Amino acid sequence: MTDALATPLTDLLGCRLPVIQTAMGWIATPRLVAASSNAGAFGFLAGAVMTPADLAGAIAQTKGLTPHRFGVNFHSFQPGAREIVEIILAHSDRVGAVSFGRGPDAGMIARFREAGIVCIPTVGAVKHAEKMVALGCQAVTVQGGEGGGHTGAVATTVLLPQVLDAVPVPVAAAGGFADGRGLAAALAFGASGTAMGTRFMMTSDSPVPAAVKSAYVGAGTGDIFVTDKIDGVPQRMIRNAMTDRIERGGAAARWRRGLLAGLAMKRATGASWGEMLRAARSMTSHGDMSLPEAMLAAAAPVLLQKAVVDGDAVEGLMASGLVAGRLTDLPSCADLLAGIESDARARISALAGRQIVNAGEV
Repeated sequence: MTDALATPLTDLLGCRLPVIQTAMGWIATPRLVAASSNAGAFGFLAGAVMTPADLAGAIAQTKGLTPHRFGVNFHSFQPGAREIVEIILAHSDRVGAVSFGRGPDAGMIARFREAGIVCIPTVGAVKHAEKMVALGCQAVTVQGGEGGGHTGAVATTVLLPQVLDAVPVPVAAAGGFADGRGLAAALAFGASGTAMGTRFMMTSDSPVPAAVKSAYVGAGTGDIFVTDKIDGVPQRMIRNAMTDRIERGGAAARWRRGLLAGLAMKRATGASWGEMLRAARSMTSHGDMSLPEAMLAAAAPVLLQKAVVDGDAVEGLMASGLVAGRLTDLPSCADLLAGIESDARARISALAGRQIVNAGEV
């Protein structure tokens, strides 16, 4: 009998369940990646906020915490990106996939594929999915507007079928997923699995301090909104005192935040000002961002650090999927995925049973 949860995504990534733990900056650490991978999902390290040396250490640490393959997320325009690519390739025995937004070209994607590393970018539009597949990516994660952090305007229920109709590769659905019924629904759409960030952040295995986790648990859907005032690109956040001030700020405040963010990123990564400016210019070439907005975008993970690392739920920024508004617990990854598997199997079985009954009545 065919296993309903064995999909092209599990075949491609080598995981037991068709669930991806996404690479959230400062959150997707070796601890969380190992916990999610050991529980049957496929975890991604947040390499986009790490220096090359930090990433090498994180990969080694993750190897020691799980026997399973895992992924690494990075940006091709981040400081040290070329070295990071070489580090990933050097660990192809255990790094089974890379995720990214924009940047890698066909040549870089080909190098990953030749090393046996799956390229599964995250996209928010049909044209981006088509472009990534044309460049050689073997799968895509599609994030609808319900997703956390930078997000688009098209809901997952509309965007997902559009992408499924447009590309011939396995698709993971993201944006609004947290449980077994969501997984069953994604599979019914034709996706090969789901990708979740906020739900994995809201687990006991997540390194986020308790005060901030409590803020996520206490947030209702009305407390979670989209703003473009942080770096010029729409982002979904939990409203707090910091976002209120940002919303009220003008152009001068954006310049000040951009410069401060660039300085914070420089300190965190050890990058030179030249590298920071090149990263910012690379981002401006992809859209209509101003230089201060691009500096903020390049340094956005550092701005989130005050919340997810330091535990400040008042002055820090808390990126969040809309789904946090209905989550009220902090299970372990093991309990979360066991519940997702059980619930998804039960719902798929129930649907199959209804089809049989209806067929008998016809």
